[in-house]
Amino acid sequence: MHYLQASEYTHLSGEINSLYHEAAVKMGISDSVMNILYVICENGTQCQQSEISRMTGISRQTINSAIRKLQQDDIVTVRQGQGRNTIVSLTESGQAFAARRIHPLFEIENRIWNEWTPEEQQQYLRLTQMYRDGLRRYMDLLPSLASQEEQQDEPRE
Repeated sequence: MHYLQASEYTHLSGEINSLYHEAAVKMGISDSVMNILYVICENGTQCQQSEISRMTGISRQTINSAIRKLQQDDIVTVRQGQGRNTIVSLTESGQAFAARRIHPLFEIENRIWNEWTPEEQQQYLRLTQMYRDGLRRYMDLLPSLASQEEQQDEPRE
């Protein structure tokens, strides 16, 4: 990708992230809470905590803190699933909260999605998946922090 095209992609991606942040601010919740509730709502009314981590990219520590706050506010409950799996479920008041805060975001996204032709929808998904797969494939090219620190520790000649 030519640098100007990469820059435009980065700019658009940042603007989209900023708009989702603006949505969270309008809802009166943090970005992490919005993302957690979003994933739970996509799955119905409950999902595994590991799924939230996988789908959002939010650190487990941040997810744990946000879920504790949501428990205190009677938005979610947490129970042990099979093995090490933890199940996060919306409470009755959590379902009402999600209906007021998260479902309108779904409606906006669906409205946008439905403005596109089926071909445009498939093209968007295909290209986004290709980009994601490319990032995965080339991540090994990034120097790791550990290897950088090792190089700094090596004696210089």
